[in-house]
Amino acid sequence: MPTPNIKREDLATNLLPPTWASHAISEVVISPKALHERVKELGNLITEDYRGRPPLLIGVLKGASSFMTDLSQSIHLTVEIDYMAVASYGTATKSSGIVRIVKDLDLDLTDRHVLVVEDIVDSGLTLSYLNRYLKTRKPASVEVCALLVKEGQQRAKLDLKYIGFTIPEGFVVGYGLDINEKFRNLDGIWRLKIGYESKI
Repeated sequence: MPTPNIKREDLATNLLPPTWASHAISEVVISPKALHERVKELGNLITEDYRGRPPLLIGVLKGASSFMTDLSQSIHLTVEIDYMAVASYGTATKSSGIVRIVKDLDLDLTDRHVLVVEDIVDSGLTLSYLNRYLKTRKPASVEVCALLVKEGQQRAKLDLKYIGFTIPEGFVVGYGLDINEKFRNLDGIWRLKIGYESKI
């Protein structure tokens, strides 16, 4: 399926950072309107692709929480939802490549059609590990729906069935994405100011 790159209208250059976050973020990368429209498109695509075999959605905590909620409500099938948490960032803005499972799944994956819902893919190391791990649980299939993919950052080969947006390099926050647990509650995707991470 085609993957949208960021378009000028998505940038919503007249959208100013909220006062409470203006010390940390600069320009908006994807507007709330563009996010909403793209998530609805993804939901419609998933509905068509999985008709007759409703998927088990697995959200990767905590970053995918907002995306998972909106996406699941845009899928017109009787889906089930589970969550798992993996750690690879700590407080850094670059993936360490070292992955550990913090919260495992509650549901059995055997013979299920699994759709992993991920917030952002940069190096791809975490997602590659997660994909291999899930396949050991004997699902019927495993696919990935990623909201964001950073251009040119992948260090692992990935097969992503659904992609929301491809974005340029740079650290972003909002719509569930954070730095040191802050700014998840921004309703769009915003670029972190250069040097902010050194102040926390």
